[in-house]
Order: sequence, then structure tokens, then C-alpha cells
Amino acid sequence: MSTLLGRSQVRAQQNVAAVTCHRVWDELSRASFAVIGYVTPAGQPRSSGVVYTVVGRRMYVVVAADSWKARHIRTGGQVAVTVPVRRGGIMSLLVPIPPATISFHARAGVRVADSLAGSPLAARLGKLIPAERLNSSVVIEIVPQGEFVTYGVGVPLTRMRHPALARGRAKVT
Repeated sequence: MSTLLGRSQVRAQQNVAAVTCHRVWDELSRASFAVIGYVTPAGQPRSSGVVYTVVGRRMYVVVAADSWKARHIRTGGQVAVTVPVRRGGIMSLLVPIPPATISFHARAGVRVADSLAGSPLAARLGKLIPAERLNSSVVIEIVPQGEFVTYGVGVPLTRMRHPALARGRAKVT
């Protein structure tokens, strides 16, 4: 039995080495939906689904200036992010295949959306902000820190049934 555990641990360590920061950023750039977790000023946990875009090594989200997300992230600045990564292609129509995931801690800041007018970022965010909402929106800039923690990224679907084989980590750079 200890031999089996030893082999499983070795394979898991090999998998961790196989997930690179570049691969994670590539996956993040292809996805567009994330769940952001934050803490309210009263210390209560909250999470919200958001649509985002990646520019450089940062994620950007556009939200209403008076939203809970904008108010709570503005006061806390620390968030946790999980991005589901769709897997399975046509096979996912036949068999329930959970998405792979990328999770990380990040520093988040809130910026006024109209202050970005004319910047290269504005062009990318234009898809997320209808022109009539520009003056009532803010942009949340998310900067990952520490490590990306992955599940099922860069591994065959069959390995996703075995947590030790499906987990990965990559240092944020």
C-alpha cells in the first residue's frame, strides 16, 4: 500500500511541475467568467460572479459604482478568485464533466471607469461597458499574488477523477 501512495505522490509532484504560469495565464485569457470572493466591512464573506478581461498580467472587471462588489472591494482590497475552465468538448454533452479550475489570492483596486478613456485598456473594456453606463461604472483591477492553484489544468480528463493527479500549482509571475 505504501508503494502505491508513494507512486501517486510522485505523479502528483510531476503534475505540479507541469503547470506553468504561462499556461495559467493562457487559460485565464481564454476564459471570461470568474467568481470573486471578498469580505464585507462587517467581516462577512461574500462571493460574486463576474465577467472579466485580461490585459497583461492583470484581470479587469467592470461593475456598477454603487454595487456591493465595488463598495466592499474598495474597503478591503484583498480577494480570492476562482475561474472555471471549460473542458471536455463534445464529450461534455454526453458525460457530466466538471470544469477545471484556477484559483488564486489577489490584490484588487477600484478605478473610475471614465478615467480610462483613450487608454489601451479602454478598448478592451469597451466590450464590458455599454457606453451609456460608462459614467456610472467602476473598473476593478485584480493583480494575482502568490501561487495559482489549479485543478484539472493541463491534465487528461481521466486524471480529474484523482485529486492527487489533477492538482497543480504555479508561482504567479
